[in-house]
Amino acid sequence: MIKTERRNKMEDWLPTSAKEVERRGWDSVDVILFTGDAYIDHPAFGAAVVGRMLEAHGLKVAIIPQPNWRDDLRDFKKLGRPNYFFGVTAGAMDSMVNHYTANRRLRSDDAYTPDGRAGQRPDYASVVYCNILKDLYPDTPVLLGGIEASLRRVTHYDYWSDKLKPGILAESKADLLVYGMGEQPLLEIIRLIDRGVPIDSLKTIPQTAFLLEDGSSLPKNKNWKDLELFSHEDCLQDKIKYAKNFRHVEEESNRWNAARLIQGVENGKIVINPPYPPMTTGELDASFDLPYTRLPHPRYIAKGAIPAFEMIKFSVNMHRGCFGGCSFCTISAHQGKFIASRSKESILKEVDEIAQMPDFKGYLSDLGGPSANMYKMEGKNLRICQRCTRPSCIHPNICTNLDTNHSEMTDIYKSVNQRNDIKKAFIGSGVRYDMLYNPMATSEEKDSHKEYMQELIEHHVSGRLKVAPEHTSDQVLKIMRKPTFKLFHKFKADFDRINKDKNLNQQIIPYFISSHPGSEELDMANLACETHDMDFKLEQVQDFTPTPMTVATVIYYAGVHPYTLEETYTPRTKNEKLQQRMYLFWYKKEYQDKIKERLKNFKRFDMLKKLFPDKENKKQTSNHKHSKGKSFKSKKHFKKR
Repeated sequence: MIKTERRNKMEDWLPTSAKEVERRGWDSVDVILFTGDAYIDHPAFGAAVVGRMLEAHGLKVAIIPQPNWRDDLRDFKKLGRPNYFFGVTAGAMDSMVNHYTANRRLRSDDAYTPDGRAGQRPDYASVVYCNILKDLYPDTPVLLGGIEASLRRVTHYDYWSDKLKPGILAESKADLLVYGMGEQPLLEIIRLIDRGVPIDSLKTIPQTAFLLEDGSSLPKNKNWKDLELFSHEDCLQDKIKYAKNFRHVEEESNRWNAARLIQGVENGKIVINPPYPPMTTGELDASFDLPYTRLPHPRYIAKGAIPAFEMIKFSVNMHRGCFGGCSFCTISAHQGKFIASRSKESILKEVDEIAQMPDFKGYLSDLGGPSANMYKMEGKNLRICQRCTRPSCIHPNICTNLDTNHSEMTDIYKSVNQRNDIKKAFIGSGVRYDMLYNPMATSEEKDSHKEYMQELIEHHVSGRLKVAPEHTSDQVLKIMRKPTFKLFHKFKADFDRINKDKNLNQQIIPYFISSHPGSEELDMANLACETHDMDFKLEQVQDFTPTPMTVATVIYYAGVHPYTLEETYTPRTKNEKLQQRMYLFWYKKEYQDKIKERLKNFKRFDMLKKLFPDKENKKQTSNHKHSKGKSFKSKKHFKKR
């Protein structure tokens, strides 16, 4: 296929200024969207998706990216008052995760800003933007959405202020919150507004939340059950009540037919309507097939590359949702656990569009989703899924009702690689290797697992394949809702075998987390030993960061697991975190003396010998033949500490 040079005009993007609005001949704007990210007109960026979707339904939409909140607020005034509403999102990340490291240090860059410049959005951007708009235009509705708002819709622990915060509606002054992926609720909102229904009357739209003043009656919906949570004030007084709340929130977020949640806060109640069912393939295709330019707005041409765009510009998202339910992850809380998949035709259409980009060299960086290999997966009997409250379909075991057949995914991989303009399509998303060893799978499913693994490893690895075992301790992995590390050994053996058979020189890059709830120092020492024995020198590692609306964050704050209410140890101090993290880098000289000292204190000379097999350690080990028995006691002692 011969490439045709794309000649975009300024009008191909949604307008971002009064001058661009004027060039379109508009005398007013229906919806004005404010976002904490730069405006990238691409289906991977929420503001662009919402803007294009509203535009497709006949609305005049403008986007104000990264407005200046520190000057005279001219960015918030330059387009005036919209006919319908203001839309607000902090961007593709929670603004606090975007700004700060796990040690609460200010980051020096921002991947969603030209040239990676930091400081282009405020802390708690959703609240700041909404408050400014409500102060300037008190009578104009403000709709709040995006990941930050979605994950803060109920009482939540905020790691950066180290306190519980109320549901974001209490602080933001927004009129309505759209949580999760916003296409379905927004379409209903627009439909009702067009019929003359005012926004303050939109109280029964699924996947929205609103603040109900004391004395106001709860809107009726005969199809919904109501579930009253402990109030925000109750949670402030009792951490156990906060933990109990979370279990209800997570279970209802992942149910097909969920309850309406109600939580008291200050002088009112936050009402969270249940989510929509998963999007159909046709609905998802329609969202991805909108007329995106797939490029940053021309206003950034002289301002430098936008790192987040550079990372995904040649990638394709095949599906939404994740049923892994990992304790530290927020994907299911925002996208849901039920998978919504695009059609093969829509995916190949996007591949062909990417192939026509002038700087495309034939390599797709990713063909995946939140988890790479969940495309088209659903329950064999959907009626069972509709009654299910499990937060994970694959932990503590793979559900017998889950169809783990990988055939359709493998077919797409092969079809993409057969396109004339594609030299290779890599899988950059994380692969859930536990599904490839599903003991309850049918023979047909097992055959599909083998075929998928062969296709993946032989044709779709860019030299390094990312997988995320996260830890080696079964005790910690259970809390993480991750499979036993034994399965990683099994996957690596198959990976090495296929590489050897095909004469390939490829590596597995495992991801690990330190300081996760349940992880003790000796668990990290054991992680170092096990990965040392597998000849890994770890690179892709991170220190656990508590983020709103995860099991792990509840444990970090409350000290108990929200499902069992059992006390669970969590590293909290800076010293505890550093002592755990250093084991990931046992091979670096600056950590070795400290690691040796700690292992000697624990009398774990067996671990010392594994990590540093020198003459001194061999001598120490020979003098402590019973170190393993003693080490068990020392670990119990450490746990009490």
